[in-house]
Amino acid sequence: MKFTFSWLQDHLEPTASFDAIVERLSLIGLEVEGVEDKARQLAPFVVGEVLTAEKHPNADKLKVCTVSIGKGEPIQVVCGAPNARAGLKTVFAAPGTVIPTSGLELKIGKIRDVESRGMLCSARELGLSEEHDGILELPEDATPGAPFAEVLGLNDPVVEIAVTPNRADCLGVAGVARDLAAAGLGELMAPKVKPVDGTFPAPLGVTLEFGETGSLCPAFALRVVKGVKNGPSPQWMQDRLRAIGLRPINALVDVTNFMTFDRNRPLHVFDLAKVKGNLVVRRGRPGETLLALDGKTYALDETMCVIADENGVESLAGIMGGEASGCDEGTTDVVIESALWDAINIAQTGRKLGINSDARFRFERGVDPAFTLPGLELATHLIQEICGGEASEVVLAGAIPDTARTIRFPLSEVKRLAGLEASEQEIRDVLEALGFAVSGAAPVLDVVPPSWRGDIEGKADLVEEVVRILGLDRVPATELPRGEDARKAVLTPLQLRSRKARRALAARGMVEAVTWSFVSQEAARMFGGGAPALALSNPIAAELSDMRPSLLPGLIKAAGTNAARGFADAALFEVGQIFLDDTPTGQRQAATGLRRGTAKPSGAGRHWSGTAGAVDVFDAKADATAALAACGAPVANLQVTTDAPGWYHPGRSGTLRLGSNAMAHFGEIHPAVLEALDVAGPLVAFEIILDKIPEPKAKATRVKPNLDLSAFQAVKRDFAFVVGREVAAADILKAAQGADRKLVTAVGLFDLYEGKGIDPDKKSVAVEVTLQPRERTLTDKDIEEVAGRIVAEVTKKTGATLRG
Repeated sequence: MKFTFSWLQDHLEPTASFDAIVERLSLIGLEVEGVEDKARQLAPFVVGEVLTAEKHPNADKLKVCTVSIGKGEPIQVVCGAPNARAGLKTVFAAPGTVIPTSGLELKIGKIRDVESRGMLCSARELGLSEEHDGILELPEDATPGAPFAEVLGLNDPVVEIAVTPNRADCLGVAGVARDLAAAGLGELMAPKVKPVDGTFPAPLGVTLEFGETGSLCPAFALRVVKGVKNGPSPQWMQDRLRAIGLRPINALVDVTNFMTFDRNRPLHVFDLAKVKGNLVVRRGRPGETLLALDGKTYALDETMCVIADENGVESLAGIMGGEASGCDEGTTDVVIESALWDAINIAQTGRKLGINSDARFRFERGVDPAFTLPGLELATHLIQEICGGEASEVVLAGAIPDTARTIRFPLSEVKRLAGLEASEQEIRDVLEALGFAVSGAAPVLDVVPPSWRGDIEGKADLVEEVVRILGLDRVPATELPRGEDARKAVLTPLQLRSRKARRALAARGMVEAVTWSFVSQEAARMFGGGAPALALSNPIAAELSDMRPSLLPGLIKAAGTNAARGFADAALFEVGQIFLDDTPTGQRQAATGLRRGTAKPSGAGRHWSGTAGAVDVFDAKADATAALAACGAPVANLQVTTDAPGWYHPGRSGTLRLGSNAMAHFGEIHPAVLEALDVAGPLVAFEIILDKIPEPKAKATRVKPNLDLSAFQAVKRDFAFVVGREVAAADILKAAQGADRKLVTAVGLFDLYEGKGIDPDKKSVAVEVTLQPRERTLTDKDIEEVAGRIVAEVTKKTGATLRG
């Protein structure tokens, strides 16, 4: 929301400086996003009068000018502008001045051996326009030495504020002025709008035709003004519209735009000569289209509200008018429309058609219903003042809704909810200044919100109004009660795991990404989702229609986008929620990551010492194991199985599980999935369900140090077993570990062989077993006995034979 200071002064007689007003706006909840004060920015630039302009002795296209700034001796300036001439009033910049568009600081210098002590400026150099064919020409009555910004009327600063969705009343300058007046920064000027006497019946009527489908238009008012002369709007109105970024069009259209920003009352004007018959407000019909004022044609349907006549649809209600009935320079008779619309329907229609207009922005947040008719009267006054004409009587279809509601407001709520001490009179003064009707007496007041504050629903909202106007600086700083007991942990175990997983994966060189919580239905089905219960009823885009069953679709798309832009070796991770069904237990917290190209943990890309290899399944497994370890999972006890989900390559993937609890999956993404998502490989990934990591056992308050170190040398022995191809190496490791849990402290795989000397349906798996004695040194006999038990256990559990 933008407005100028002079515009604000139409509604507020300020008692504070402009800077104080800007500071207070943020303190009362209207955050100032920016202030454009050209007079302050251009203060070093003054009016200069060219006394003489002689040809430069050493350059054909340069002139040596003498310039007066009203005091001191004339200043010599070398200028190349073709319009530099004696008697011209222009803009002068002295040495030391910084040019806004280039950032160049002017210095005294010589141009072709002639000294120049300043600069005569063009409009482009001052950031006023793209015009640079010559220096700026000011009015002849401009006073040399005066700030040039004041001469051109640039001394009206523009303020931009952020308005939260509940404060639709401040989408008009009058609403901003009301808040500032309540905060004690001035006197509110709010004269009542006088009705315009209609001198003839309106030549057309309006009906609301919604049948039994529910009305989308509570009230629709119109008036005809005949004999108008449409043309440019007054300069003051054009200046204000330009200042907030709007392009003046013609007087009739400019009045409606002015009303939108001045009073938060969007209106529309029709050319009466282009309207056939009476107006009908109804739902759109399949097959109907509208050529709107933005030059685009929109397809309509029965969910949208339209204004139509015998020619068809003339306007998209509350959003944008149609080109066919728009006003132009030839308009002589005009229909002014002021209506109320269903806010939710306006938002849905605008989103469906992709139209973002100032009218939609306001109607979907809520306008003052009680200002519907006064807004029509005020617009009539403006049109008659600017364009002339004779007004008809007002036609009203529907009824203005009664928004009156009484809220019982215990004064103690201010202290209880906000901790602020305020007297009854202070609270009354604040609420009444904001337009609330207050009756009753302490301890409970009866408060009726004004019609423009549809966001006020209860006593907590009233407390908020009191606090923001009196000031948060009056809320005392109070320490939280600590109590006698020690503070308990704030973060839940799941939050701690999420934090630890992020740190662990970032430490492995991966970059955190944040992707949409929604995916396309095709992608959802590809990763185990796509149930109707998880489809969005009102998606923001067709490709974001379902809640994500996995973090992988978003990450894979992100990796593909990076690759398309030259960053092929991506290592990304995300920690976030996934949705398996529509129940509370179906929402899980996952930590997921992927690596693409050569983005291995050891380094990626080309290097003089050799090119890194492509990522593989073991990189993904290492990432998953590291994250699980950081989250406190018993990594040493995890089993690796080959039952990874279908979006992984069936021969290059696995699952990390603890018994029946599958905590993570890892592997190479299936080529068919990459093809469907239009992403090239190689690409490996992992998924961890943080909810499935078991809670660690409670530790004793006093932990004894583990100093159980053996004084005897460990012994290592290698075993090579021949087993069937279907046997997992993990089964061999587990069997060897269980042969003697006291002596066998570690078992590791170091070789896998298939080929000559081994049956085609067999493989050779070699493991290294570490034996750690604790009572005495092992003899050869002891080692042979343990080795026999290991071979027997592996043979029993896997059907293996010891390779000779």
